[in-house]
Order: sequence, then C-alpha cells, then structure tokens
Amino acid sequence: MSKANVSIQVLPSVSEENLYSVVDKVIEYIDSTGVKYEVGPMETTMEGELDLLLDIVKKSQEICINEGAARVCSVIKIDYKSEGVTMDEKVYKYR
Repeated sequence: MSKANVSIQVLPSVSEENLYSVVDKVIEYIDSTGVKYEVGPMETTMEGELDLLLDIVKKSQEICINEGAARVCSVIKIDYKSEGVTMDEKVYKYR
C-alpha cells in the first residue's frame, strides 16, 4: 500500500488542567510507533501506510480513555492516492 497522510485531533473529555497531559500521552504514543509525524497547534499529521495510521488512530482513542477521559471526540483527515502522498510534497516550498 502507498504512503498516506492522516491528521488526528483528539478532544478528550477531561478537566482543563488535564487536557494537555492527555494529548501529550497520545503524541508520545505516536512518536513511539516510528512513523513520520508533525505536531501542529490543532492536530498532528502522520505519514505512512494507511492501515498502520488507522491503527494508531484507534489506539489514540484508547489512550485518552485510559488517561481518564469519559469520552473522546476526534477529527480525522485522510489524504490517500494510489501512488502515495507525502507531507514534504505539500509543504516543501514553505520551509
């Protein structure tokens, strides 16, 4: 399967003072997977095989719940094409 880009924004239902620590746990998990990723102010974008990235999305929901969220809503964006797509091809001219 070709490389895809998946962006995830997790919105865990936790107190304001715990919000960043829960999101940090998700980002730590993404980092541990070895996929290429970039953290932005509103979402984290990953690059890799679509099935792997979707597994990461699923685990990210579980992490939020395990960290005390009663509920987690997430916004997911997927960019996929058969020949593959990279983050660099989208942003290289701005770096």
